[in-house]
Amino acid sequence: MESFVKNNIFNSAVLLGLFVAIGTGAVVFIFDKTREQIAESEKQYLLGQLHAIIKPDEHDNDIFTDTIDISNTSILKNPGPVTVYRARKSDLPVAALFTTYAPDGYNGMIQILVGIYENGTLAGVRIISHQETPGLGDDIDEAKSDWILSFTGKSLSNPDKPGWNVKKDGGQFDQFTGATITPRAVIKAVHNSLLYFKVNKALLFQ
Repeated sequence: MESFVKNNIFNSAVLLGLFVAIGTGAVVFIFDKTREQIAESEKQYLLGQLHAIIKPDEHDNDIFTDTIDISNTSILKNPGPVTVYRARKSDLPVAALFTTYAPDGYNGMIQILVGIYENGTLAGVRIISHQETPGLGDDIDEAKSDWILSFTGKSLSNPDKPGWNVKKDGGQFDQFTGATITPRAVIKAVHNSLLYFKVNKALLFQ
């Protein structure tokens, strides 16, 4: 009887181990097969966002691979390195596009793409990802509202420094009904990108 019980326990352990091995192998196989597809989808999404700001006919370089990583982000107030995509035409600088963050959104980090022409004018701004409250803070998303498009054409001098605030704070940008923290965070991040660009333009395009 004791031998029978031991055999049953052994067999059960072997079967359990076999099921675990098969399950783990299946997960690894599926992950390996889909990893490249996921990476390609992410690349195409980001490339689409880059080209929503800088049109393909505005540059002739591979904007996705012509990048520089910024490690000193004290001006940008980012928690880590920032990747900057560079648009060029005939080897001349056209624009720099910052993948920056607003660290002080209402529900956490807001990832933003900020495009700045060589002359310091904003080519455009897009939200890459966020967790802001649906129906309130998510108006930063172009799919929900055209608010984010109001940055196009702005610069450090247009408006002046006080103007880089929501209207509630004496600035020129609209706030959202019941949600002021979110637009404040985005405005600050965009302004910080312009400040960094002004100080480090030569470094960005070297």
